[in-house]
Amino acid sequence: MAAKRDYYEVLEVTRSTTTEEIKRSYRKLAVKYHPDKNPNDPGAEERFKELGEAYDVLMEPDKRAAYDRYGHAAFAQGGSAGAGGGFHDPFDIFREVFSGQGGGGIFEQFFGGGAGARADRDGRQRGSDLRYDMQIRLEEAAFGCEKEIEVSKLDSCGKCQGSGAESGSRAATCPACGGRGQVISSRGFFQVSQTCPRCRGTGQIIEKPCKQCGGEGRVESASRIKLKIPAGIQDGSRLRSERNGEAGIRGGPPGDLYVVIHVKEHEVFEREEDTLFCEVPISFVTAALGGEVRVPTLEGKATLKVPAGTQGATVFKLKGKGVPALKSGARGDLMVRVLVEVPTRLNGDQRRKLEEFADLCGEENAPLHKSFFEKAKEFFQ
Repeated sequence: MAAKRDYYEVLEVTRSTTTEEIKRSYRKLAVKYHPDKNPNDPGAEERFKELGEAYDVLMEPDKRAAYDRYGHAAFAQGGSAGAGGGFHDPFDIFREVFSGQGGGGIFEQFFGGGAGARADRDGRQRGSDLRYDMQIRLEEAAFGCEKEIEVSKLDSCGKCQGSGAESGSRAATCPACGGRGQVISSRGFFQVSQTCPRCRGTGQIIEKPCKQCGGEGRVESASRIKLKIPAGIQDGSRLRSERNGEAGIRGGPPGDLYVVIHVKEHEVFEREEDTLFCEVPISFVTAALGGEVRVPTLEGKATLKVPAGTQGATVFKLKGKGVPALKSGARGDLMVRVLVEVPTRLNGDQRRKLEEFADLCGEENAPLHKSFFEKAKEFFQ
């Protein structure tokens, strides 16, 4: 029996290679050696299985650490289970472009679809759902907008119209699984049933695969998609764009595209549900004598009347100047917290005037000061 090759050598990477680089290398090599693209080459099929085994080990941190320390001996009978003979669909890796989770991970648990979807008797299988993360400004979230995004995904092959077959070719029973779509492999004392690597669970193979897509019925391409962002959308909300996910296998229906909204932090406003908050500085004179100050809103400036004797940190409400509610459209409020600004540099005349003002005020014009020291007088005895 031939000795196993080093897994890093199999995937044409080094021991310092990152997980993402391993994914990219595996995807490229698995497409190159896929049995459907090499129907009369047993060596390619063995190479394909070898790639799946190496990928299975190096993509899992625990298995990779064990392999780095003990080599293939870590997965001999009695070692860590599940290392050998694994099969990975290379197109599963394409599904990770937007999900960031990997086949069968959290993304597919939330959104459905993916490699686990069942194929019909003609091998047609629904395409995977995809995820796209979009960042928008607070103003766009508040009032809604239209966006156009570009998504790189697997679309239906134009040459074979998604069938995966050359013109005049027909489907035949898969010789590897006898049409069952499943093959049984032994792992120690256990027998494991898994998706057939030759037909990928369909039970059929195409006699003459399409040269453009290799029998997949799909090719990777960039698509431009227009989206309407509703007014009042919240950070973290998901929008579903039907049938804009990946094309189905061999003419199957496409999946959906889920767009996750991320609202950028604003320089002036903070948002809680439909209410906006901001802080506006006012002068010491305005706080004492009262007056009007300009206040920013999402639609421009507004005027706020400040009564005489306003204290620092006082909050004023501007009704209906917040964010529209997503369902009802009713506007929230804008809460304005005023900050009394104290002069930091005084010339001689200013200082003398303020000292005169302080002498004139006395404690009767400083009720907060008087109240505080009455409550805290025991600490000053």
